This record gives sequence, C-alpha cells and structure tokens, in this order.
Amino acid sequence: MLRGLDIRDILIIDRLELEFQAGLNVLTGETGAGKSILLDSLGFVLGWRGRAELVRAGADQGEVVAAFELSPDHPARAVLSEAGFPVSDELIMRRVNSKDGRKTAWVNDRRCSGEFLRALSQTLVELHGQHDDRGLLNPRGHRALLDEFGGLFGELTALRKSWRAVSLARKELEQAQIVLETARAEEEFLRHAINELDALEPQAGEEATLDIQRRRMQAAHKIREDIVKAQSSLGFEGAEAHISDASRWLSGAADEISDLLDQPISHLAQAHDALGLAQQGVENALNTLNFSPTELEETEERLFAIRALARKHSVLPDELAGFADEMRAKILSLDQGEEKLATLQQNLDAALNTYDRLAASLSKKRRKAALALDRAMADELAPLKMERAVFSTVITDAAAGQDGVDDVVFTVATNPGAPAGPLNKIASGGELSRFLLALKVCLIAQANGLTMIFDEIDRGVGGATADAVGRRLEALAHDAQVLVVTHSPQVAARGAYHWRVEKNVHKGNTLSTVVPLNSEDRVEEIARMLSGDTITDVAKEAAKSLLENR
Repeated sequence: MLRGLDIRDILIIDRLELEFQAGLNVLTGETGAGKSILLDSLGFVLGWRGRAELVRAGADQGEVVAAFELSPDHPARAVLSEAGFPVSDELIMRRVNSKDGRKTAWVNDRRCSGEFLRALSQTLVELHGQHDDRGLLNPRGHRALLDEFGGLFGELTALRKSWRAVSLARKELEQAQIVLETARAEEEFLRHAINELDALEPQAGEEATLDIQRRRMQAAHKIREDIVKAQSSLGFEGAEAHISDASRWLSGAADEISDLLDQPISHLAQAHDALGLAQQGVENALNTLNFSPTELEETEERLFAIRALARKHSVLPDELAGFADEMRAKILSLDQGEEKLATLQQNLDAALNTYDRLAASLSKKRRKAALALDRAMADELAPLKMERAVFSTVITDAAAGQDGVDDVVFTVATNPGAPAGPLNKIASGGELSRFLLALKVCLIAQANGLTMIFDEIDRGVGGATADAVGRRLEALAHDAQVLVVTHSPQVAARGAYHWRVEKNVHKGNTLSTVVPLNSEDRVEEIARMLSGDTITDVAKEAAKSLLENR
C-alpha cells in the first residue's frame, strides 16, 4: 500500500508531502491544476517512462520519494530478496532527476537501476485509464489475466516445466541428428583414416626416437672409420703394447733402484685399467653403429610415414594415437547412431504426450474459467448501466508454447445484435471506462497488495452511471487501496479520503499543491464540481446529499 509521496522541485511543484490511506482516495481539482503531475511524479519514482524534463525551472534537481507498506506475503518482498536488497515492512523508493537529465534511484537506501524500479513497480502499483495499453486493454496479457482469475497458476507451472522438457528432448534429438549426418558425410574418410592409422599404429614419442636413430645411422658411415682407427691405436699394436712394454721395463729396473720407480709403475697400472675401459666403450660404440644396410631405409620410411600422416590430419605426430581414438569414437557413434536416435525420439514422444495431456487439461480449465468470468462480468456491468452489453472471453487455438495452446482475447458487444470486438476498438470512452472497472472488480482477488490508480476512468459518464461507477470503486477499495483522479462529483463523494489539487501564482511563479479536505471543505469542493465557478446553495445542498447517501 502506498503510504506517502514526497515531491520536491518537479515541474510546477516546489514541495509537496502526501499521506495516503487504505480504501478509496480521491483527488479532484480544476483542469490544468496539476493532477497529472502527481501521476507523472509517481510514475517517475516507479521507473515508468514519461516526460523527459521534470525538474522545476530554477531548481538544480527534482526528487520524488514514495513510501510503501508491505504485507507479509506481498510479492515485492520476493523481487527485493532476489536482487539482494534488504526487506522489511516498509519500502522506500527515491529517485532524483538533475537538470542535465541524469537520473539516479535508490531502494531502501541502495542504488538501483531504472529497470529494477520498473520490475518492482509491477508488484506495487497498477494504473488504469481510458488509454491503458499496458494492462487490461493489451490482448497479449489477457491469457495471464484469465489464468489468474481461474487460479490456474499450479497447472501453468506444470505445463511450463513440461514444455522445457519437450524443448530439451527436441534439442537433444536435433543435435544427435546433426552429429549423425556429419558422421555419415565423413564415413568414407573416417574408415580410410582409421585403416591408415591402424596399419601404421604410431606411438606417442616414437617420432622423436626414430629421428634420433636416423641421425645416428646417417652419421655412422662418416665416423665409423675414425672409431676403428682409434680402436687399433688403443689395442695390442698401439697404446696397450707400449704401456705393457713400459711397465715390464720399469719393473725390471725397479729391482736395482729400490722404491724410486714404485709410483710410476702404479700410475702405469692405472693407465692400463683406464685404457681397458676406453677400449670397451669404443667396442660398444662400434657394435651400436653396426646395422644392416636396410635398417636406415626402414627407419626413414617409418619416420616419414608418421610425419606425413600427422600433416595430413593437421595434428602433431605424438597426437596421432589420440586422433585415432577420436576417429574410432566417431565410427562407433555412427554405428550406434540409429539406435540412439530411436531412443531420443522415444524421449521426445513421451515428453510431447505429457505436454499434450497437460495442455488439454489447462485448455479445458481455461474455458471453464472463461465462462465464469463472463458471468461475473455480466453481474458487474448491470450496476454500471450496461446490462445490455455482452462481455465474452474468446479462446482460440494457438501454436504450442510454454503457456499452452490457447490464445485469449476479451471482446465486447455494446448492444444486442452488434458484432463483438476487442475492448479498445468497440467501446466508446465512457463505456470503456466502465468495462475496465468491471473487469478490475472481477479480478480484485488477484490484486495481492497492489495500489490501483484510476485516472479519470469516469470520463464521459454522469448522473446515475457516474454514481454506479463510484459505488463500484468504493466496493473495489474495500479490499485494496484505490486512488482515483476524477471530475465526477458522484465518484468524489464516495471517497473515504479526499484531496484537492490547486494551482496558484506566487511571486510570479505558478505552483501546484494538494490540500487534504475535511468535511466542510468536501462540501465546497463537490459543490464546485456540480455547479462550476459559482457555488450556489443548491449545489451545496446537493453536495451534502451526495456525501450523506454514500
């Protein structure tokens, strides 16, 4: 419920503080007094799109603050909680418009976007008027309104879940079909590639090993001759013979000169051992370099085959083994593809069966709710002096979707025998106002904490019809907060709280203000609405009568 509205430096309002109450709140005033400015200001703080320039001339910025009281089950709580905003019984919305056009908003002292304001405002305020194209007059929202009237939220939730299952099953089937079609187009290539890979059977790291072997073999014929010469130089005809002879000669001489030759003889012995190790290493090297003439050719042939296959498939040589596994997986998918498609098709058929069953059930309940709504509208239109008008909820087939297989449009026929048509195309201004009011009364159970604003919804009606409109607004306000901007004295008299919007010139500046009216003030204001600028005693008595008989 809207508790308060604080407006500063907006258009022709310098400072205005309003406190609203539950029930029927009426705002009256002469044309041009500024009633629409109040709605513009409220729309501004709620994030609605409206006038671009709102700042009062001479002011640096304009500001609007709206305070709402939230019931424990108010839907605004869920919106706040989901966005991470603090939640309490009071909701404060504040928005500032600087003179350079920048707009800044806060909700419960936290900065927020205009988009968030609009999402939050949908749970707080609902505006109705003759040119309302966001709510009851918009055919795109009629199905949702019918579902709310019929209490079909549970069925709609189940249907949407089923539709998601259908969409998922259809997507999985389509993706599997694409994979299978792609695999079929590549089948010949895949099988040929696998045969090549299986025939070669490359191993990770093999290319590097073959490259080392090839380089060693290529170098072998150049260095083998030198290694053989080195082996001869180290053998019995070379270094080994010389060391042996030197050791023998020194050992014989050592007997004559005691220990003078012990150390050289020891070093020669060590050299002989090292020479033996060198000979063994050289012999091992020669054995390693000893290969058949065809071995180099075979190594090069396999190395080049691995590299060529890697280039062909645009992978690294070490990745060929993994690439072969991928090819086998594709072939396996191809071999099992038909079976998988059959399973996925069964899943889709089952999901569609469930959806069709739920959609048919929801359709049946919608048609039942439509009949109930039509009856309720007939009951509401009679007190509004439109007992000959016919309201019909028309349900037609629609393409399957998350909301079912029904299109819903509210139509009216204003006179017997006249063709039915959409609300906003068939009804005149006054008739349209009453249709909207009757429809809102029928849907009041779904208001759930909304503050409803009716902007001159009684335009074009008067007398007994205006009185009937006032009575329905009063009834509507029993279970909700209703704000009515009106020029009708019959409607104004039904209000539990009454404000008059005034426009005055102060020091050359035109300013608008809103004055709460007491009982005597209400008589004067309603008398003005009845008689015009000159308030007569007859008008006052008529005003008193309206107030006493409400």
